[in-house]
Amino acid sequence: MKILFVIDRIELKYFEFNDLVTNFWIIKSFLERGHEVCISTIDMLKVKVSKAYVSCYNSYLKDNNIFYDKQSLTEFCVEDFQLVMFRPDPPVDLDYINATYVFDFVDRTKTFIMNDTTAIRNFNEKFHAELFNELMPNNIITSSKSDIINFLNANEEIILKPLNQCFGGGVMYLKKGDKNTAVIINSMTNDGKQLIMVQKYIPQVVYGDKRVLILGKEILPYCVQKTPSNDDFKFCEHSDENIKKAVLTDDECDKFKTVAKKLNSMGIYMAGLDVIDGKIIEINVTSPCYFIREINNHFNCHLEDIISDYILSTVESKLLIPRVNI
Repeated sequence: MKILFVIDRIELKYFEFNDLVTNFWIIKSFLERGHEVCISTIDMLKVKVSKAYVSCYNSYLKDNNIFYDKQSLTEFCVEDFQLVMFRPDPPVDLDYINATYVFDFVDRTKTFIMNDTTAIRNFNEKFHAELFNELMPNNIITSSKSDIINFLNANEEIILKPLNQCFGGGVMYLKKGDKNTAVIINSMTNDGKQLIMVQKYIPQVVYGDKRVLILGKEILPYCVQKTPSNDDFKFCEHSDENIKKAVLTDDECDKFKTVAKKLNSMGIYMAGLDVIDGKIIEINVTSPCYFIREINNHFNCHLEDIISDYILSTVESKLLIPRVNI
């Protein structure tokens, strides 16, 4: 199978040996099976005569690590690939949105895209968590200062989040009576012109949030707890001491499976739920981190192969490709 990964620019810069990154492990698993994997970034996508094209590099295995050939930059029609893994990181800005438009010019009977770029474009990781509001902490989405102050008065401690960032970027904590209340709200909402998500603060956040992994219609049995970094109240530093082994309860598995089924029906096959005290605070669908290195170490498994098996079987069934044992 010929496979294209669209990754983040910073990830391309530090591509080799970067085993903190989910893409590293999945690409490695694909290469070990004999598949051809090319890598690119959103700025190398293009449309010519109503066809999507991409300039990309070949990747290869060497000494149990993956590299890319910096001299191999070649242009292909996107439909030359049977699978596209679209995984650039947020922010979901205009460049990101325009990149998803490129794939509107791809024949989906020839090329399978995971996650589906139209679905990603239509699904904001914070906004559309509202589809599962009964599984979330109390929240509102608004740009109104009075709405936020009323919400703060009712809940006493709140979290304010921009709608298009990742990895805790721009997230603020606010307590009733804080003398900076007006400044924080005005800054977050751009003086009442920008929608944000406001959630009730969950005290258990001091122990971190749980990353629940969705693959297709299923909840994976592996889980990590992302603990706060340094003096912050949230996880924002990907280091071993901040990622602990965690356990999913039967109740969590049951209720989050409904989320997996809904996302799968929308074309979102890979997602990561951020969960505190059994409540979903965010649904990561753009380039969800599966914490593969940490899970493999904690659970003595090969999560990358489980993911790769699922992806390949899904592509084969969607495109009716005969399975070849490698």
